[in-house]
Amino acid sequence: MLIKAMTLFLVVMAVLAMFGKLRLPGRKTGAPPPARLAKRCPSCGRPRIGSGPCPCGHNSKA
Repeated sequence: MLIKAMTLFLVVMAVLAMFGKLRLPGRKTGAPPPARLAKRCPSCGRPRIGSGPCPCGHNSKA
């Protein structure tokens, strides 16, 4: 029974891997996902989270 469960698990994982390949066909194997560029404060360079002012005091709405 345990062998059947392991085999079923491996088959399901293989099917999920195939669907993942179909969804992202252009990516190279083992390549990290592309980095998302966060909005950054123009004066200090910190990543901006939310729409309020930056802790450095710069009030740009970039």
